[in-house]
Amino acid sequence: TRSARARSLSCVMRCSVLALCATSAAALQVGPSAFQAARTVAKGPVSRAVAGASQAALAAVFAAALVSPDAAQALTKDTYNSLTYDQIKGTGLANKCADVTSGTGTINVGGKLNKFDELCLEPKEFFVVESKLDKKGNMQTEEIVGKMMTRQTYTLTGIDGDLSTDGGKVIMKEKDGIDYAATTVQTPGGERVPFLFTVKGLVAKGTSDSIKPGLKLAGDYVVPSYRTGLFLDPKGRGTTTGYDMAVALPALQAGGDDALFKENNKKYDVLGGKTELTVTGVDAATGDFGGTFVSTQASDTDMGSKEPKTILLKGSWTAHVPGLDE
Repeated sequence: TRSARARSLSCVMRCSVLALCATSAAALQVGPSAFQAARTVAKGPVSRAVAGASQAALAAVFAAALVSPDAAQALTKDTYNSLTYDQIKGTGLANKCADVTSGTGTINVGGKLNKFDELCLEPKEFFVVESKLDKKGNMQTEEIVGKMMTRQTYTLTGIDGDLSTDGGKVIMKEKDGIDYAATTVQTPGGERVPFLFTVKGLVAKGTSDSIKPGLKLAGDYVVPSYRTGLFLDPKGRGTTTGYDMAVALPALQAGGDDALFKENNKKYDVLGGKTELTVTGVDAATGDFGGTFVSTQASDTDMGSKEPKTILLKGSWTAHVPGLDE
């Protein structure tokens, strides 16, 4: 009957709440043991729907716990790898780099240790650098804080490359991976600044001959155009396809379109950027290392119609040297 179904649904809801509470308490421990405890809770005499709700609550609580500055809430690589797709989906954890525990290990580059993989860069602070004249007529540089407007898809990950030494200095050369992400930030004045966050072609030279805490790697990289050749602007103009000018202004083709030259003459700009990677932690047993980074790069030029702005990014990064954990 309807009343019997209602009582059954009410019972399931109460069981769900109890399972969610127990799972949340286990998740706050943050660690592989916490997930094992949560799985044990979910394996109790509850329905499949309750178990699914428990897993969802676990991932949600864990994602919320990451906001805490407490070091105990760090997302370690082992913990990250223990998560399932369903536990990560919709939580924002896919946009986060795993943390490397601070350590004093050393990785000597050379021999079979001539590659790196799993390079991940997670920007956490965004600034738009602008130059302005002060009251005395001197040019001053100001870093304007930007608000992230892009969804949680702006972290670079899965990047690999070569490791070598030259003149007693470590060199990292980026080769392949998810090494670019279309991103947009908004300044306090409401202006939105798009840019292509990337490290394409990065060649970073270090300050020592081994990977250890305190190592600094700095180098340049290429910043491709934010738009590709097939992009059409709102008036249908593009580089490899589309109109040569705004359709509503055909008479300008005979001359007098100097003011609109940059708008009509679309081009694929390839600009540049610089980054500095600082190593703060090394796990010599597993080959994991990472730290903080600071990058400056050009913003989008709207296919040549605007002057690029300078974007400053600060965040964390991790990488891995294969061969040590085999």
